[in-house]
Amino acid sequence: MDLAELRRRLDAALERRPRRIAARSDLISAAVLVPVTAGPGGAGGPHVLFSKKSAAVPHHKGQFAFPGGIVEERDGSRVETALREAWEEIRLPADAVEVLGLLDDTETRATQFVITPVVGIVTRPVAFQPDGREIERVIEVPLETLRDPTIFRTELWEVGGEGHDVHFYDVSVEDVIWGATARIVLQVLEVLKQGAG
Repeated sequence: MDLAELRRRLDAALERRPRRIAARSDLISAAVLVPVTAGPGGAGGPHVLFSKKSAAVPHHKGQFAFPGGIVEERDGSRVETALREAWEEIRLPADAVEVLGLLDDTETRATQFVITPVVGIVTRPVAFQPDGREIERVIEVPLETLRDPTIFRTELWEVGGEGHDVHFYDVSVEDVIWGATARIVLQVLEVLKQGAG
């Protein structure tokens, strides 16, 4: 699948599927950008970009996430939040992103956030620069790798006395994508399947 086919599938699926909105006043609103790139050097098909949080951040230390953060009053929309944070965290310019749409709101389980994922295609080569304070590095994972069932696993964790499935993508020994970010990846893969029909 190339970027044009990915765009077609995402457009088709996002246009016809109802989006789940979690409007809960007890949760902090956040938005993330799910950046789809052509990959390093533009080869190898679509890639999904993840940022690794530093040990200095207050939440999700050392975990892989999508660029994003808390919705601020000055932000006009969740899209604006996601694009602003992507610029601040990894120097991804807003004008290099073609926003395709929003996925379902995703609640975090260990912290009190509700995340709106914004899917966007990075339309030109960008020299990503992790800010070094919140983000220590960036990885671009081939979409085909994320679709490989051998790197995916689920564990049952108890949180607040309730059992929850926690998903993991073992991209490499050092690079494990899990939690809310893995649930968002699952959504992306499901939407791509829906758009294939």
